[in-house]
Amino acid sequence: MIGCTKLLCGTATVSDVIKYSGAEGSMPPQLLQFSDHNRPLVVWNMTNRCNLRCKHCYIEAEDKSYREELSTEEAREFIKDLADMKAPVLLFSGGEPLMRKDIFELGKMAAELGLRPVISSNGTLIDRGTAAQIKAAGFQYVGISIDGAPATHDEFRNKQGAFADALKGIKACLAEGVKTGIRFTVNKYNQADLPEIFEIIEREGIPRFCMYHLVYAGRGKEMAGMDTDKDEKRQILELISERTMDLHRRGVEVEILTTDNHADGIFLYNYIKKHQPERAEEIVNLLQMHGGCSAGTKFANVDPRGNVHPCQFWQDYSVGNVRERKFSEIWRSDDPLMVQLREKHLHLKGKCQDCSQKQLCGGCRIRARAVYGDIWAEDPACYLEEQETRI
Repeated sequence: MIGCTKLLCGTATVSDVIKYSGAEGSMPPQLLQFSDHNRPLVVWNMTNRCNLRCKHCYIEAEDKSYREELSTEEAREFIKDLADMKAPVLLFSGGEPLMRKDIFELGKMAAELGLRPVISSNGTLIDRGTAAQIKAAGFQYVGISIDGAPATHDEFRNKQGAFADALKGIKACLAEGVKTGIRFTVNKYNQADLPEIFEIIEREGIPRFCMYHLVYAGRGKEMAGMDTDKDEKRQILELISERTMDLHRRGVEVEILTTDNHADGIFLYNYIKKHQPERAEEIVNLLQMHGGCSAGTKFANVDPRGNVHPCQFWQDYSVGNVRERKFSEIWRSDDPLMVQLREKHLHLKGKCQDCSQKQLCGGCRIRARAVYGDIWAEDPACYLEEQETRI
């Protein structure tokens, strides 16, 4: 995750990070992306069930019952183990997590044990009553997916009125005092809607916007041909940079981030070098602390059946199952792929291996495999020119 506001506007500094470095459990949530601890942020797909059927879903969720999902008691044991190992965040995802009746019970337990519970939702099931339950359970953030302007969003979600329902969900959360943000997966279908999304963010007072790059997994794999091309990616990042700086200058309190393409960090470095050269060295230091793709290091996924994966897009590779061993034991094991991911700069090939800043990025191994059949091949979504990688 690349913090555009933090890097471009100086809202996070090296000294801020150093202040909390080495102290277990003390890193504020807004600085976790720069943490030197490898206890992972855990995304738990608590159910495959979803009330929508979205074109880019990475687990191909549908509105039907699924067998063998973790029971409430199994989930409680899993959450207790995460708290014992001091995982910084537990993200309740799906499918649509609000379709599990025990979400508030489990969220409350996570909060009481010292975890930071957050929700990833499509927003359509959230009204003021549900938002009040979210707050009462102790959830600290709700990320709601918006895929473009109303017509675009409804097309992606395969449901008329999905945009209006999602926006109602956002407003309900904000009205109940629950921090809420937009999650936006950019592609050829919706890139032209970005300016309108920024208008919605400002108009509605939405405090966070995270733009996801397309990862070719699940139904998203079928959309690989709809990924933005290299020139489009550059134009998108230029727009993101300009809007981030403009919002900050005008005192609009919103945090802008991107994720799933760590080349964005190097792009932002070059932007800073051109416009604020006095801050360039600090940006490099922050990117080094961030460390590029965090799959298998600072990030983990657990699917509805308890299988542990290096990230949520790596559903076909399991490191173990929390029904058989504690997550903390699985995470500390010497699984061959996990060992390689933790030293990925030694295994990269092609453009990624030749890149002088591979330790700040590392590319996306899922996209590499989808296009080239090799997890260590270069990331086909890298849009940087060679001269831009020389820092």
